[in-house]
Amino acid sequence: MKIKYDKETDIMYIRFSENKIEESIEEKQGVIIDYDGSGKVVAIEILNASKTTESPNSVIYEVA
Repeated sequence: MKIKYDKETDIMYIRFSENKIEESIEEKQGVIIDYDGSGKVVAIEILNASKTTESPNSVIYEVA
C-alpha cells in the first residue's frame, strides 16, 4: 500500500495494488475510487483532503 499527499493540489492518494485501473467512479463528491478489470479496488483519491480529513499530513497505520 502507498499513501501520498500532495500539498499543492491538496489531494490524498491511497494505492492498494499495482493492478491496471480500468474504471474510476466518484462515489461521493471529492472521493474517487479506482477499480481494476475484475472490480477490485486499486486506489482511492480524496480531493480537498485538508478540508475533508482530520490531518492529511499524518498517517497512523495499524494491522489487527
